[in-house]
Amino acid sequence: MLGFSLRSLWNRRFVASLTVLAISLSVALILGVERLRDGARDSFANSASGIDLIVAPRGNSVQILMATVFGVGSTGTGMTWESFEWLEDRPEVAWAIPIQMGDNHRGYPVIGTDGSYFEHFRHSGGQPLSLAAGAFFTGDGADAAVVGAEVAARFGYAPGDVIVNAHGSGEVSFDVHDDAPFTISGVLAPTGAAVDRMVFVTLEGFDIIHAQADAPLSDPLDPAAMPADDHDGHDAHGDHEVTEAGHGHEPDQINAVYVGLIDRTNVLGLQRAVNERPSDALSAVLPAVALAELWGIAGTAERAMRLMAWAVALAGMIGMVVMLSATLDTRRREFAILRSVGATPTRIFALIVTEAAVLTAAGLILGLILLTVATFVTDPILSARFGMRLGFDVFGARELGTLFVIFCAGLLASLIPAIRVYRMTLADGLSVRL
Repeated sequence: MLGFSLRSLWNRRFVASLTVLAISLSVALILGVERLRDGARDSFANSASGIDLIVAPRGNSVQILMATVFGVGSTGTGMTWESFEWLEDRPEVAWAIPIQMGDNHRGYPVIGTDGSYFEHFRHSGGQPLSLAAGAFFTGDGADAAVVGAEVAARFGYAPGDVIVNAHGSGEVSFDVHDDAPFTISGVLAPTGAAVDRMVFVTLEGFDIIHAQADAPLSDPLDPAAMPADDHDGHDAHGDHEVTEAGHGHEPDQINAVYVGLIDRTNVLGLQRAVNERPSDALSAVLPAVALAELWGIAGTAERAMRLMAWAVALAGMIGMVVMLSATLDTRRREFAILRSVGATPTRIFALIVTEAAVLTAAGLILGLILLTVATFVTDPILSARFGMRLGFDVFGARELGTLFVIFCAGLLASLIPAIRVYRMTLADGLSVRL
């Protein structure tokens, strides 16, 4: 039966190929939408784990989350260092990590921070950051940089390499800071989170490149233009205080603060205190709440994409029914001959169902191939731009369930032309209609 069905479909291979293509596209779309959704949710959740609060200048919570955790967009105006110290000294706070943003390295976000980032930041359910090579910020060097695994892999970076950053976020670079290069001190081990696509520099180094970019042109022989000796706890790059304990460099402004609490039950009280702080217009964002808000915003798009994918699947099923039904009149002599040599109506019925099963199965297989190819092509792009990965495993329980539903739908769709064949009489089949 199977061999006969294959030969029959080969005789109608052009129309059969179009049907298989329609089914395969629906499979790739349905599974691709789910894979994109799951990849985004997992990547976002992994990147934001371990952070109890994100404090930034007053703004939308989703925008703050995307800018500070994923390096997409910006937080707008900065917050003062005094606000950071006030936050760090709160009794509820276990640790606070300063964050500076606004630069990029060949399209990847550059984050200004200090050693506390690598000490306290967690990903993927509480995993600490680790190094694949080199070391974190060491000594007093302001030009040290630590690069994520994705950045290092794409450009072949290793400890000791010199890199240059540029002002601007994303692919937009307004001013290349080639007069203030950084030396890579370490390469992070892969995490599957947004840190893989980030470059980390010291707070002092971040300030130096902007101080040089903003400094007015002057006569190098003018004594007034020469930097003064640092005798009173200030440096020559913008009057920033240097302390013995805590943070080695204190910039005038930062963009955000990651906060970890001693007791997470105090998170709402601290959030209220931050939002009501009179000296700075600040927002305290709970990452989990911001993610839920983000999924609420994206929910409509997800439902629309699912609906479109299943509509393509329905179109594929309809196309298969049309193809099988349209050929019944031309195949009546074929069926009549089969009946005359002993084939029962049930076997003719099974022949049509088998052809539909073959078409549907071929569509499922081709759909999985298309999905794998699409994942292979888009995964590096999504990783570079949004820090999310799709993965290549396509045989999870939900995927198998979806494939089974589509296969059963194909068999059910074939019942319409199969029943018509079953009702054909031997006499009708022998009477050729012109």
